[in-house]
Amino acid sequence: MRIAILSDIHANREAFEAVLAAVRRLAPDRLVLLGDIVGYGPEPGFCVDAARELVAAGAICIRGNHDEAAVHGPIGMTPNAHEAALWTRAQLSTEQSGFLGGLPLTAELDGVLFVHASARDPAAWHYVRDLRSADACLAATGAKTVICGHTHLPTIFYARAGREPVAFIPLRNVAAPLSAVHRHVVVVGAVGQPRDGDPAACFALLDTQAREVTMVRVPYDTQETARKIKAAGLPDWLGLRLQIGR
Repeated sequence: MRIAILSDIHANREAFEAVLAAVRRLAPDRLVLLGDIVGYGPEPGFCVDAARELVAAGAICIRGNHDEAAVHGPIGMTPNAHEAALWTRAQLSTEQSGFLGGLPLTAELDGVLFVHASARDPAAWHYVRDLRSADACLAATGAKTVICGHTHLPTIFYARAGREPVAFIPLRNVAAPLSAVHRHVVVVGAVGQPRDGDPAACFALLDTQAREVTMVRVPYDTQETARKIKAAGLPDWLGLRLQIGR
């Protein structure tokens, strides 16, 4: 099975549309959205409606912390994220908020566990960004492979029985192998707010038969999204960071 995995769209219409066009060309068997449909970006309503249409067509969609904040209010967020969450909450219709609030925290498909943050207490929004947090994520589930987002930094963690786990930064658009023996945590990059120094939108293509995952990069019009962010009265940094991938 070939599964396209999109995470951290963050209300970025230009990035979302560019990635969906690339996904259509690849024609995967399934589509999974790993949450944070909204937050930071200027078009939450459009992105929620697009996600709803994808789910109606068979996609899996789970909830992220920014989705949660847009429904119930921000808690423990940075000032920019807090401001964007309050603004986002005011933009959404009752139906759009209901969709986000009703999303599950995890999903399983073809032996893979999907979660926005970590399998370790998904509602606590733990980051998987080092060997210790990856180990804790795997310890919380029996799944051989966990795929998550949340950090905006594409990374693969390999857990090796009796040996120290290792982390690997996958190259853009190059398939990385997933061993048939080891367990893995795959952290996919962000569609709408990359933070690895590459401003191109990122999504993952998982091939469960070939046992490999590819971080696909898709350029989009970052300046247009930044213009919309400024016009909406959101913090300027949220637009500026898109242009440098930070």
